[in-house]
Amino acid sequence: MNVLIAAVALSTTFLAAGTGMAHAQEGKAFFDGKSITYIVATSPGGVYDTNGRLVTQYMQKHLPGSTFVVQNMPGAGHLIGTNYIYASEPDGLTFGTFNTGLIYGQLSGDQNIKFDLTKMSWIGKVASDPRVIIVTKESGIESFEQLQALQQPVKFATAGKGSASMIEATMFVKALKLPIQVVSGYNGNEDQLAMMRGEVQGVIGSRSEFQQFVDEGKGRMIAQVGGNSTDVPQLSSMIDGDTARQIVELIESQSGISRLTAGPPGIPEDRLNALRDAYVAATSDPEFVEKARTLGLPVDPLVGNDVGALVEKALDQKPDVIDALKEALSEG
Repeated sequence: MNVLIAAVALSTTFLAAGTGMAHAQEGKAFFDGKSITYIVATSPGGVYDTNGRLVTQYMQKHLPGSTFVVQNMPGAGHLIGTNYIYASEPDGLTFGTFNTGLIYGQLSGDQNIKFDLTKMSWIGKVASDPRVIIVTKESGIESFEQLQALQQPVKFATAGKGSASMIEATMFVKALKLPIQVVSGYNGNEDQLAMMRGEVQGVIGSRSEFQQFVDEGKGRMIAQVGGNSTDVPQLSSMIDGDTARQIVELIESQSGISRLTAGPPGIPEDRLNALRDAYVAATSDPEFVEKARTLGLPVDPLVGNDVGALVEKALDQKPDVIDALKEALSEG
């Protein structure tokens, strides 16, 4: 009897595995001969665009017969592109990348948001990327403590309204009482050009985006949020107050969810699994890893529902943190 039960169980396992493989193959076959639109919710140039184009190049390689077309859709701090992705036909032929700052927008109840990040079809994320506070050498600022002690405010560049850089800079100014005037509207690498021209004295952004700028001697990092590097002081070690710490923890939660790729809700499971398989193959491809290294892009990939879980965790905040976020945004 035990042998018979084991035989039945084994045959059931093989049947289930065969069905799963068949579904995966069906999903992969769907993309043969299809054109896939990959939305980049920012203008050409800059890290998001570079990263998105690299991802599509290698997803196409590992999804035979497919053709990926990158479509830049900038505006409103990535809102236009993300709203478009969310409202797209859930056939697996439209998905893309956008700024994690939209987590802040959803937390604060932004009326322009037409999506729910918890319902999106998560394909993967490429990187973990800590936030850093960067100042120009010409500013004369050499430490976070020196920035705090300034009597006159300095200008910090950010991207458009709703972007992570604008939201995080505004929250820092409010929660940490920093003498910073936030100047928005610098997209792509315009913030670096603005620092080089002397229009602004600093920026808060992803470390990978500004590493070369710092390595070339054009600026210095005076504080870091997240990450394991010890060459730049962690901001959490230099601040006081519960609200300030909670704001820093909220921003730190974003550093592990960098360079996302997602589609609209309801992509058929077999097609979504095929896209996730292609994403895993792409981001682990030795050529992809080497190109990313050459471009200064961090690679720390995660796929599927694991990414969704990180997003849901970031969206699970206490009411007082949400209130502090709303207050900072209203003043920003």
